[in-house]
Amino acid sequence: MDRGIRIALPSKGRLAEGSKKLLADVGLSVYSPNPRQYIAHIPSLPGLSVIFQRPSDIVISVRDGSVDFGITGRDVFLEKDDSNGRILELHSQLGFGRCSLNVIVPEGWTEINAVEDLLQLQADLGRVLKIATKFPKLTTNYFQAYAELEIQVIHAEGTLEIAPTVGYADVVVDLVSTGTTLRDNRLKILDGGTIIESEACLISNKNRLQADHKTLEVATQLLELIGAYLRATENLAVFANIRGESPEIIAAKIFQKDVLRGLQGPTISKILNHAEENWYAIHLIVQKTQLQRAIRDIREVGGSGVVVCPINYIFEEEPYELSNMRSALET
Repeated sequence: MDRGIRIALPSKGRLAEGSKKLLADVGLSVYSPNPRQYIAHIPSLPGLSVIFQRPSDIVISVRDGSVDFGITGRDVFLEKDDSNGRILELHSQLGFGRCSLNVIVPEGWTEINAVEDLLQLQADLGRVLKIATKFPKLTTNYFQAYAELEIQVIHAEGTLEIAPTVGYADVVVDLVSTGTTLRDNRLKILDGGTIIESEACLISNKNRLQADHKTLEVATQLLELIGAYLRATENLAVFANIRGESPEIIAAKIFQKDVLRGLQGPTISKILNHAEENWYAIHLIVQKTQLQRAIRDIREVGGSGVVVCPINYIFEEEPYELSNMRSALET
């Protein structure tokens, strides 16, 4: 019997909230009337079932093919992925769940401030350096670059912050998001000790994408909608009036300003029935972080009556992530 198409979402925590919000924002709201049930669905995608799991279990389920798609933390994906290519990372930056995996030591170790300083710590201790972490694979791979360090990676769950205090490890490798836990426990990140920057990612089972056309269609729809939404969240639509002799002359002035480029260039149209001639309307797409500069530049080229609007989606000819998926499925 065909089990249908499945996507696994985190069952609780920041990743769970962010996953549901992202899907809702792109028009794929998850309908889960009973919060105690671990199965839900998305009304706008009737062929897709939703299963709620722990982030680490999501990677395993996608790898084994019991679910087709999953949203999880990229740190968890990289740690748990031993699939030999069975998992495709469709989108690596979903815009939420941001954190970093870092090498951490007690704040009081004033002479240990960089990863290289761990060599001196090891010499002082006269033994192998013990490192406690929930990410033994990523930690081991990272410290391979420090061949002179002799380390013992201890796979630990639960609270890692107390490891140096109680003595079962010298160093901690753990996730940091806000830094509050570090400050509360008088810990610090070593310079050069950021192993990865992480956020939520979208993964899929490669075999299912290759074997089932409907699953591939869902992947395409997810990448189109999510990619267009995430691009839009970084930009704003800006409209303004500007006097000029011709659209070409106005465009030449705009092209002198770095932030007034639009996607391919500005849209310029004649304003009809204006009391004065030679008035045009311009339409631009600018980055949110560049808005103040864009307003200043518009005024400098003679613009006025500036209107700024949010953007819901920006669809490209083919999203980068979709092109990557197609290429990966050919191998």
